[in-house]
This record gives sequence, structure tokens and C-alpha cells, in this order.
Amino acid sequence: MEIILKQDVSGLGYKNDTVKVKPGYGRNFLIPTGVAIIANDSNKRLIAENIRQAAHKAAKLKQDAEALAAKIGEFTAEIKTKAGESGKIFGAVTAVQVAEILKNKGFEVDRKKVHFKEQPKELGTYTVTLDLHKEVKHTISVNVVAE
Repeated sequence: MEIILKQDVSGLGYKNDTVKVKPGYGRNFLIPTGVAIIANDSNKRLIAENIRQAAHKAAKLKQDAEALAAKIGEFTAEIKTKAGESGKIFGAVTAVQVAEILKNKGFEVDRKKVHFKEQPKELGTYTVTLDLHKEVKHTISVNVVAE
């Protein structure tokens, strides 16, 4: 029996794959639980159209991420924080602070997409990676200065 998977199934296949399974497994488990649909001509056309549209949306998202990376360019964020005599900072510089600075400059970047190569513990300049898309990564500098 041929079926089309609607979601990933470990050991069987990934979403939108057409796989052959035993009739009992397909009829009694996969189809009733909504994990798969029968692979007839109309369902195959429907899945092909869904794949085409998803590819178009993914290309648009990647293009938007590349445009944002180009717009950000060689941006350097400056974060003021309290520091001791030796230059060691009190507290921490977080991804939320970097995302807030970017938002104030007009760049919408989610805090979950901001990653430090090394966590700032002293005054100085640090490199931050922005994960804009799974294929688009952009680096900016963060300058940590004393208040």
C-alpha cells in the first residue's frame, strides 16, 4: 500500500514522502491517526502543489533574511554597563539587550536569534552572530563600555 506522510515518522520517512507500507499498518494506524493519506492521483497532485508553494515561501524568507543582513551591514552596537576598577562587568550582557538595540535602530531581530561567540565578562568588543535564516548568518560587533 502506498501512502503520503503528512509528518515525519521515525524509521519510515519524512513529511511529504511517498512510502510503501503493509496495508494493515497504513489502514489501521497511519491513516486514522492523521499521520498519512492514501497516495492516489489527486493526493499526489495536492502534495506536489504544497511542496511547490512551500519552496516559494522558503525562497522569499531567505531573500528577506539576506536583505536584512545587507541592511545591517557592519553595525556596531554599544552597550553601557556598570563595571569594576579592573574592567570586569557587573551582571551580564544578554541577547535581549542586543536585540533591543537593533530594534531601536530599525532592525527587527528576535532575541533567540542572537548568539555570542563568548559571553562578555569584561569591557571590550565582542562578536555576535545573528541567525537570520538557516542559511543566512550575519556577524556584528558589540562594544561593552562602562557607564
